[in-house]
Amino acid sequence: MTRRIATRREEVPYLPKQHIEREATALLGEYCERHGDVTAPPIPIDEIIELHLGLVIELKDMRRLFSFADVHGALWMKEKIVGVDQSLDPAVSPNKTGRYHFTLGHEAGHWRLHREHYLEDPNQGNLFGDGVAKPAYVCRSSEAKKRVELQADFFAAYLLMPREMMTAAWKTWRGNLDPVALDELRVHERKIITSEVLRRGGLAMGQENMDNAMMEWFCRPLADQFQVSAEAMRIRLEDMRLLLREREASLFE
Repeated sequence: MTRRIATRREEVPYLPKQHIEREATALLGEYCERHGDVTAPPIPIDEIIELHLGLVIELKDMRRLFSFADVHGALWMKEKIVGVDQSLDPAVSPNKTGRYHFTLGHEAGHWRLHREHYLEDPNQGNLFGDGVAKPAYVCRSSEAKKRVELQADFFAAYLLMPREMMTAAWKTWRGNLDPVALDELRVHERKIITSEVLRRGGLAMGQENMDNAMMEWFCRPLADQFQVSAEAMRIRLEDMRLLLREREASLFE
């Protein structure tokens, strides 16, 4: 998942994950009330952004706008514009659909949770010198996560992968609600890791990356169903305790 930095007026307050999930659920509920129920994945994040929140999604050449090359998106609050780097355009690069959707979900999280805490400086002028206003948020892949970014990431996950819809999809896929542990995937380890190393151009992986690769290989069918990245799905399933790194001990063992 991408990381973002923001122009800070003051640090945002702590929000428990339960509160963030309630806000994401409320946003989806508001959209459904106005535009019709969403009963199955994927979540129509483009429509939520534009039809419900009243923001405009624009694909932009972020390499041209910014002096650094790792910008995936930006949020212009005053102009109500969500900018996404053109390299993530799913019409051109379908394999980046998940990252595109998560970027939109993340910026929706900033808008929903943080717009009262982050204001653009009216005296800041133009960032680029070509009439383009300075964005309130800049999405970069290389920045360390801060509280505000973690909150927006959680919001995106809860919005794009709602708990009830995830539970129903898992039960349909697996036939029950039993969690799957990493040790159950070891039988596929050699095939998965060989494929992943080839994809990475022969670069070796540490144990954590190998474990992540196996879990993401496993949950890719659900990721495709929800149109999110396998990484985002793996993290969401771990958060819901449906995908485990270690099998939980039984009272009867």
